[in-house]
Amino acid sequence: MPDDRDRRGTAPTGPPESGGPEDPEARARAICLRLLTRAPRTRAQLAEALRRRGIPEETVESVLGRFGEVGIVDDAAFAKAWVDSRHAGRGLARRALAAELRQRGVDEDTVRDAVDGLGPEQEEATARHLVRRRIAATRGKPVEVRVRRLTGMLARKGYSAGLAYRLVREELEAEGAEVDVEVPDDL
Repeated sequence: MPDDRDRRGTAPTGPPESGGPEDPEARARAICLRLLTRAPRTRAQLAEALRRRGIPEETVESVLGRFGEVGIVDDAAFAKAWVDSRHAGRGLARRALAAELRQRGVDEDTVRDAVDGLGPEQEEATARHLVRRRIAATRGKPVEVRVRRLTGMLARKGYSAGLAYRLVREELEAEGAEVDVEVPDDL
């Protein structure tokens, strides 16, 4: 004889959320809270997830508006934390960080505010640290190969070609390597 257990095999602990499973607002809140327990999300990411699950637009706006009012969803805080985390952990430059935030639906003013907190000196110091960490792996290779690999690594992380070349050149010369690699005119 079947009992009142849900899909996970646990018995319900109380009455269904206001109005039961057909209540789109309760369903939207549950979806958002479940997603937010897994990882921080932007308002746009939550809105997209709700729309994919068939939640009506007015309910999406209502629930996300309320979550914003109480501070559960805060794109500015998300963006600042994202920049701090990804710059420190992955060494990403402002350009790459801004692109990732835009991809997650953060508006342009919030993106600008978040990446502006990362100064050029800090960005250069991080890029230099990345070069110093990776330079040993290129030892024994021709200088051209070393320059290409190290500048390519920085480029993939969003650093400008001019900054990448300058830092790589400085670090290789500090090792005693003679860097006489042709620099493209567009630097």
